[in-house]
Amino acid sequence: MSLERPRLHRGSSWPIGNPDHPGPVPEGTVRVSEKEANIEVQGMVDEALAGGMYRVKVDQGPIVLAYASGKMKKFHIRIIPGDRVKLELSPYDLTRGRITYRDK
Repeated sequence: MSLERPRLHRGSSWPIGNPDHPGPVPEGTVRVSEKEANIEVQGMVDEALAGGMYRVKVDQGPIVLAYASGKMKKFHIRIIPGDRVKLELSPYDLTRGRITYRDK
């Protein structure tokens, strides 16, 4: 009995002929993992809460509890009630989000 290692695609760790292999990516498309697939919406800040949290009324939906993204904190971008903001919502919990942009 011979123990052969499976042949691999060049530059890959997937064996040739593996049905679980995702296959080649068509040109012009990008694979996005489920974890990175965020929902982007816009809304208005209703209330500034303690700890850098905000209540945001989403344009097409409910009120969301959100926090400012790291870059916004790094560059000291202030968010006050009444500001229009862009949010990223997680596909897992649509009641929480991250503020990624503040409109003027």
